[in-house]
Amino acid sequence: MSCWDTIADYGLRSLGYGERLLPRSDFTLCQQVVLIGSGMLWNIYFGTLALIAGFVMATAVAMGKAARNPVIAKISAWFIFIFRGSPLFIQFFFAYFLFLSLKNAVPFFTVLTSAWAGALVVLFLNTAAYSGEIFYGALQSVPKGEAEAADAYGFGGWKKFRKITWPTMLRLAWPAYTNEAIFLFHATTLVFFSGFPAQSQRGDALYYANYFADKTFNPFVPYPVLAGYFILLTLVIIGLFGLINRRLNRHLPQERRSRMQMRMPVLR
Repeated sequence: MSCWDTIADYGLRSLGYGERLLPRSDFTLCQQVVLIGSGMLWNIYFGTLALIAGFVMATAVAMGKAARNPVIAKISAWFIFIFRGSPLFIQFFFAYFLFLSLKNAVPFFTVLTSAWAGALVVLFLNTAAYSGEIFYGALQSVPKGEAEAADAYGFGGWKKFRKITWPTMLRLAWPAYTNEAIFLFHATTLVFFSGFPAQSQRGDALYYANYFADKTFNPFVPYPVLAGYFILLTLVIIGLFGLINRRLNRHLPQERRSRMQMRMPVLR
């Protein structure tokens, strides 16, 4: 079988298209590269949707934590504390068994027992909590002079937030938020190693890398391939977020624009 045949058979296998059975023997480098790359589609799916939805909720959580209403502030603070204080792997585990326990009583939860929906909810809530804390810190750092200037020009309420507070908050938070986005995509590798099962052996990139490592007893081929895919994905994220960062800072002189600095978290 040529490499082109392998791509045709396994290129979209993680989505349910192509060859149903995984290779059992005579594993080639092309098979490992193609199948692990096929699994990356799930990692991109989880990371992209969770990042988009989490961004919106993170803004709301940050505003809630900074709210004058003590009830809203406490709810937002406890939401952040719970999802930042517990490991993501444990969140996957408990969420799956919670959805599994509730699906008989509420049919809606049947959908959430599948990884494509249930794991996405967990990732969305987790990144919303981390990003919400980042945005809250940036919100507290917005210069008071800008708010006073907005008041002087007659801006108030939603207009003041949309034109002054929110853009400044994003500009201050964006380098740290970029690191959170990178870590979120890396965290998607935990989905199929937690409670959520991979149906018909259709999993993510780490699922297939682990499959080849177990079958060949040689982890030094599939895992470097996996690492290479994630390095390429990280470069794409850095490039896209860098463009947004330049857009957010377009009004500043070149020497005053904040530069993207990648600081991966040691513990989470």
